[in-house]
Amino acid sequence: MNIGLDIMGGDYAPIETVKGVSQFLSEQTHSAHLTLIGDEQQIKELLQQYEVPINNITVVHADQVIDMHESPTKALKEKQRSSISIGFHLLASGKTDAFISAGNTGAMLVGALFSIKAIEGVLRPTISSVIPKENGKTGLILDVGLNADCKPEQLNQFAVMGSVYVQQILGIENPRVALLNVGEEEGKGNILAQATYPLLKDNKHIHFIGNIEGRDVLLDRADVIVCEGFTGNVILKLAESLYGISERQNLEHAYFERFNFENYGGTPVLGVAKPVIIGHGISHAKAFKNMIMLAHKMIEKELMSKMKMELEP
Repeated sequence: MNIGLDIMGGDYAPIETVKGVSQFLSEQTHSAHLTLIGDEQQIKELLQQYEVPINNITVVHADQVIDMHESPTKALKEKQRSSISIGFHLLASGKTDAFISAGNTGAMLVGALFSIKAIEGVLRPTISSVIPKENGKTGLILDVGLNADCKPEQLNQFAVMGSVYVQQILGIENPRVALLNVGEEEGKGNILAQATYPLLKDNKHIHFIGNIEGRDVLLDRADVIVCEGFTGNVILKLAESLYGISERQNLEHAYFERFNFENYGGTPVLGVAKPVIIGHGISHAKAFKNMIMLAHKMIEKELMSKMKMELEP
C-alpha cells in the first residue's frame, strides 16, 4: 500500500509531520510505502536530521502551499502545484491509496468531494469523531460538521457508514446505533428527528436501538450516534473544551486525556471512494503518526469496499 501525506499542511509543518513519519516507521510492523508531498529540499533535510529511514519513502516536490485562510475552491484551481492539489491528483490517479493532510480543511473537503467522488449511491459524505466513554470504551458520532443541514435519508446513510467504520476500525461487532434526540420516546424531537426515526428502525443493515439524549453521549448507551452536522459540531467542540479545561486546571485524569485529539489522529471523510483523512491544524507528531496508522488500517480492512456493499439497495 502507498499512503500519501501532505508534509506542508498544519501549523507546525513540516517538522512535526516528518517527526510523525519517523514515529510511524519506528513503530509499525506492516509494510507501507509513504509518499511525502511538499518542498523537496526541506523534506530531505528533515529526513536526514531526524534519521528517518528512506527505504519505503518517495518524495514528490510541491512548490506551493494552500494557506489556512484561502478560499478552498479558488486555491485548488489556482494552486495546482500545491501539496494538497498534488496529493489528490496522486490519489485520484491510483498512484497512492490514501491521502492525509492537516492543511486547509475546506480544501481537503472540496478535494475529497470533487477529485475522489462519492461512493456510488451516497447522497452526502460525512465526517465523524471518536467519543471516549466513561467506562473506557469508544464510540463514534456523525456528522460533526460537514453537513449542517441534513435530510432523513442522509442520516440513514450516516448510520450505515458509521456502523461499518466502527465494526472495521474500532472492532465492535454488531454496533448499537442511536439517534441523538431531545427525548428517548419514538415521536420526540424536531421534524428531522421524527422523519429519521422510522428509516433507522426499518434499516436492516444496522442495529438500531432508538433515541438517546445529550446526557447519554459520554455513557455506554450506543456505539454509533447519528445527528446532523450542526449538533454534532457543537458536541465535538464541547468535548474539545473539556480537554482544554483539564489541561489549564492541571486535572490529571486518564479519562480527560482520552479527549486529546492527537490520540486518534484525524477525521476520515466517510462516503468517498478512497481514504481521505483530515488532521487538526495544530497537529503534532503523535497526531500525524496516528493518522498514518488510521489510513493503513482503512486500506488493510478495505473499508470503502465494505461500506459500498452495505449501502447497496
